[in-house]
Amino acid sequence: MYMNQNKLPADPLALILGILALVIGLAGCCCYGLTAIIPLIMAIIGLTTANKSLKQFGENPEAFSYQSRSNVNTAKTINIIAIVLNGLILLGTIVILIFYGTMLSSGMLEEFNNDIYDRSFEDLEIEVDTTSGSWDEDTYIIEEDTLKTNETEEKSFDEIMKD
Repeated sequence: MYMNQNKLPADPLALILGILALVIGLAGCCCYGLTAIIPLIMAIIGLTTANKSLKQFGENPEAFSYQSRSNVNTAKTINIIAIVLNGLILLGTIVILIFYGTMLSSGMLEEFNNDIYDRSFEDLEIEVDTTSGSWDEDTYIIEEDTLKTNETEEKSFDEIMKD
């Protein structure tokens, strides 16, 4: 009985993709997991090619070597580990981004609400002109702010513009 020593189509490819997905995924932890999508895609591609090759081996085991099948099984295991690891890293990154986004938006909302309710108009001097007869016709006069010059005398904005 003669056995052919052909390699499975995914023999080197699935193993390389699995190893790269693990290395890039672990290195991606240093980048706060933002790069976890790339090794996740690589591991999924590696797993699908490994599964297709193992299916081919199951249909015609005499055409391929058992060493090649062993390599593809190892690649399949590595790709599964890479998918789980990178999936957890990506999920953790999404959870952290949602948490910080929620904290940031609630802090901004709180600051916005505090800014609206804490505004005071004490700096404005408002006089009500009650010389007219009714409330609807009242006129509100806002006095001009004065600016201090180097001589410490007060000048109005109109006087400064005239100079």
